[in-house]
Amino acid sequence: MTEQLPQRPRRTVRSRLLSVTGLAVMVTVIGSVLIWHAQLGEFFSPTADKEPVISGQNAPAVAGPPSATVKVKITPTPTPTPTPSQSPKPKPRPTTSPKPKPTTAPKAEYGEESINGLSPKLRTRLKKAMVAARADGVTIRINSGRRSAAKQQRLLNEAIKKYGSYREATRWVLPPSKSAHVQGKAVDIKPAAAMQWLDKNGWRYGVCRRYDNEPWHFEALTTPGTKCPPREASSTAHK
Repeated sequence: MTEQLPQRPRRTVRSRLLSVTGLAVMVTVIGSVLIWHAQLGEFFSPTADKEPVISGQNAPAVAGPPSATVKVKITPTPTPTPTPSQSPKPKPRPTTSPKPKPTTAPKAEYGEESINGLSPKLRTRLKKAMVAARADGVTIRINSGRRSAAKQQRLLNEAIKKYGSYREATRWVLPPSKSAHVQGKAVDIKPAAAMQWLDKNGWRYGVCRRYDNEPWHFEALTTPGTKCPPREASSTAHK
């Protein structure tokens, strides 16, 4: 005889399924209520952060509390200085007044007994003659070389008083405009031995005695080595 087992009632399985399903639904509902209650509490809480939540996924980390305000210093861009269209004018240099030039060059003063006041031609020739005369034992000295116009005029005035007339005075002293002494082209020498030596040998150096009445008066009247021209009686012939 076969023993048959009794069939379980189907209600029991369904009841369990409903119980599990109901439990799950209840847990879900309770969880939702709790979450909603928590969010509602944070919303009405006075200590809740009122600032909006900003995602910091790509934002750089900032030190300090989250609520601190970050101040950014903005450097102002300098305004470019406009370039002037024209180059600045140079500052004027202080002008210095030039030193006034002398109107007339100072004339060199030579004593009448100096050879330096004579013309270059006469000075050069007379130097050579003086060296040659010294070799012969004769010293040529200058008694009167170059004279100023004032000195020549004074000598003429004295000669007029001495000889009594202008014509007679000019046989010995010429006026400044005619005098070779004023031009540095004549020389009166001394002593008598020097006059004689130069009268005899002066032509070798181009130095000649000019007047018969003045054995001391010599000028450069010829080319060195050439005989001197005939002497004149006096300077009156030039008047």
